Amino acid sequence: MPGHGSQRYAPPGGPEFRPWPGSCARRRQPSGSLPGVSVDVEVVQEASDEVAGALGRLVPQLSTSAQPPDMAAVQRIVSSQATTLLAARQDGKIVGFLALVMFPIPTGFRAWIEDVIVDEAARGQGIGEALSRKALGIAEAAGARTVDLTTRPHREAAGRLYERVGFAARSTRVYRYRFERPGG
Repeated sequence: MPGHGSQRYAPPGGPEFRPWPGSCARRRQPSGSLPGVSVDVEVVQEASDEVAGALGRLVPQLSTSAQPPDMAAVQRIVSSQATTLLAARQDGKIVGFLALVMFPIPTGFRAWIEDVIVDEAARGQGIGEALSRKALGIAEAAGARTVDLTTRPHREAAGRLYERVGFAARSTRVYRYRFERPGG
C-alpha cells in the first residue's frame, strides 16, 4: 500500500512477520488456551460465511447502534495489514471475537484492542480472558510498546477482566468525533 513502507505487521509466526525494529520480539505463536477453559482462540485468516454469520449474531450483543459487517466488510477486516481478528471457539462454534489493531506512530509501535465480544450464553467461562491473553501475546511478539483499550463504566465484569489480565486504568479523556452520514 502506498505510504505504508515495506514492513507488514502480520500475526507472529507467519512468513511476513517482522517485529518492530528494536523490539525484543520473539518468533513464537502465543497460546490461545487457558488451563481449565475449553476454548480455542485462533487468528481469522479468511472471510467466510461462518465468520460473517457469527459476527452477525454477536455484534448486536456489543452495540445496538453498529450494523454487523457484511461479507465485504469482513473481507476488509481480515485482509487489513493493521487488524488481527481473533475468534474464540467452544465446541467448534464461534462464541467470541476480539480485534487487535497494531500500528507504527512517531512514539513507537502501538496496539489497541477493540470490539471484544463474547456470546451472552458463554460469558463467565474465561473466553474473554483467553481472547485478551492471545491478543497481548501477539502484540508483544510484534514489538508493541503498549496495548490500550476502553470499556464503558457500566461493563463492570469487563473492567474486572481487563484488570485481572494486567491492564491498569489510565487517567485520560477519550474524545470522539462523529461524521454526519446520510440516513443515520
